[in-house]
Amino acid sequence: MQYQPIDLTNLRLLSLADRKSKVSASDFAQAPVAGQSFAQFVDGLPNILFGQDFRAVVAAIAAARCGRRPVIFGLGAHVIKCGLSPVLIGLMERGIITSIAMNGAGSIHDVEIALAGQTSEDVAAGLKDGAFGMARETGELIHQAMADAGPDVGLGLAIGRRLLRVPAPNPHLCLLATAARLEIPATVHVALGTDIVHMRAGAGGAEIGQASFTDFRLFTAVVTDLSGGVYLNAGSAVILPEVFLKAFTIAQNLGAHLRDFTTVDLDMISHYRPTVNVVRRPAAAGGRGFSLNGRHEILLPLLASAVLEKLEQCHDAV
Repeated sequence: MQYQPIDLTNLRLLSLADRKSKVSASDFAQAPVAGQSFAQFVDGLPNILFGQDFRAVVAAIAAARCGRRPVIFGLGAHVIKCGLSPVLIGLMERGIITSIAMNGAGSIHDVEIALAGQTSEDVAAGLKDGAFGMARETGELIHQAMADAGPDVGLGLAIGRRLLRVPAPNPHLCLLATAARLEIPATVHVALGTDIVHMRAGAGGAEIGQASFTDFRLFTAVVTDLSGGVYLNAGSAVILPEVFLKAFTIAQNLGAHLRDFTTVDLDMISHYRPTVNVVRRPAAAGGRGFSLNGRHEILLPLLASAVLEKLEQCHDAV
């Protein structure tokens, strides 16, 4: 069969004014001006895609604290290695972050900053002679913290309390020590065999497992109160998204009926488990979920500053 070029004469056209469009000039960014305030910078972001989502997350965090609802911050070790502990500690001290959770690697970097003011070794170099992960003080403090606290205290609180007692030069840069000082929940969620402190004669699987399981139960109690609040996952691609989903399930099973909450994943790229277990599945049960992609060392300070500006509008904020 032979085809001829189609005749376009009878196409039905419509007015641009009547067509539904996804982008409006009213949503465009404002040109920056030298010397403008940070609030003006945020107001000048485009109300499109991540610009819109960023504003929504800022508003959700501010609304949660204005309404005295929880803001739970879950983080992987990368957040600490990017030098962001002071940003999070500032939010903890202002009562904006009401609870923190981290994986086992996060607790290690937190401890090393407190003890020595430095962390994150050259893994490849250390593998050549087996020196990787063999820093004495890190394992000693964590294992002694568990021994001092006993079987009924979670790992996060045990480490935090220990760091407040020993002569550590940088407890003011330590998330777990700050949480212990402020008496806010701080939990550590360990996968056995994944952390350098497990490569020691002094490591006990039963003790580590019990302390981390106590923290799982504590974290679940915190998640049970999530209605109206916010859960943020920053830089944990596997452990915390899985822990959060299980905690969320237990809360619902026990009758929490979680609703009107916001979940947020903050990472450099989108990963499967945070996208599904933090953003999509819980949101479908009664909340909203957002993914904000970007470098932690830039995105988190921007978010923290924007929240502080937003809370200036809430006179009864904590």
